[in-house]
Amino acid sequence: MDLDERELIVEAQAGDESAFEQLVYRYDKKVLSLAACYTNDAEEAKDVYQDVFIRVYRALPKFRFESRFSTWLYRIVVNVCLTHRARSAERRECASLDAALEGEDGKRTFDPPDEGITPSDRKALGGEISRHVRAAMSALSPQQRMVFSLRHYEGYKLREIATMMNCAEGTVKKYLFTATERLRHQLRPVLQ
Repeated sequence: MDLDERELIVEAQAGDESAFEQLVYRYDKKVLSLAACYTNDAEEAKDVYQDVFIRVYRALPKFRFESRFSTWLYRIVVNVCLTHRARSAERRECASLDAALEGEDGKRTFDPPDEGITPSDRKALGGEISRHVRAAMSALSPQQRMVFSLRHYEGYKLREIATMMNCAEGTVKKYLFTATERLRHQLRPVLQ
């Protein structure tokens, strides 16, 4: 943590709202990005983002510089995402992956590309593949999705993820391995 960030934290802990706003500005895109990866929905990601910074604001006076600020912040993000997932599951029933991959006629909606694909077809195909990836990600457990997102979308090391999620590094490895295998299995028809 650079000295400037340390000073901002101390000032924010003392009640300086401008210092807190600067901290938010430094991390807002990363928090929103992680929330979006986790929720796959822009509105839900905004809800998670808002909840994260409310919790950070309330908990900041207790931050004791025992870890990097970013590690502490992302641990809050992980907890909020997991809590959000549990609340969302109570409110609505998740659609099955099969339903997401099938059209109204019960047939698969994705056909592998042929050799003579046009640029406009390529763009449509990219959107279709993205839809399948989102569906496959949503089929992962909350912990698997979080570990996969932190590792592959945010670039964190396994040790850092273990600290954020308050679990052993071996547990993180297991989540990542299982997530990768499930994604490979779910996306195999799309990528052939």
